[in-house]
Amino acid sequence: MTDDLRDLLRSAFRWTDLGPSHDYMVSDRSGWWRDPKILDGLGPALAALFQAERPTVVVAPEVTGFMVGPLVARALGVGFVEAYRAGARRAIAEPMIWADVPADHRGDVQRLGIRRDLVGPDDRVLVVDDWAATGAQARGLRELLGTRYLGVAVIVDECPPAISAELAIRSLLTGMDLDP
Repeated sequence: MTDDLRDLLRSAFRWTDLGPSHDYMVSDRSGWWRDPKILDGLGPALAALFQAERPTVVVAPEVTGFMVGPLVARALGVGFVEAYRAGARRAIAEPMIWADVPADHRGDVQRLGIRRDLVGPDDRVLVVDDWAATGAQARGLRELLGTRYLGVAVIVDECPPAISAELAIRSLLTGMDLDP
């Protein structure tokens, strides 16, 4: 990854203050999706983090993973599989496999599922998302995928180093790279 992409990511990122009733700020990554140079560079940069492991498929959780995952899959020359959240607004007709996800950064407990027939026993699965705050989704998908799980490529990793190491999370930026 070039320093140019890192600079673009930092400059297009914003924090949103929710006001006095909240004691935290929310990340606003929408500037990333608006910049064609960032979109052009994200797939290859995230793919490079796991190129040596030779993934055969990319799995990404909704919502933002559905945007980033295909960019990485295309850069790797592999396919893409969506990981859906249970209870979503739509029914999924195909047979699914599900895993419970520990509480995330908001304290929400979720279930993530993939279509059963889209990931085979010999696949080498790279999980891709925009952000890792607690590793909860990575942990759930690792449970779901078992030995097929290679790790997670994210744009920003804010997990404690021990969690990042345990879950094989690799990133383009850390939370410390973004201005508070």
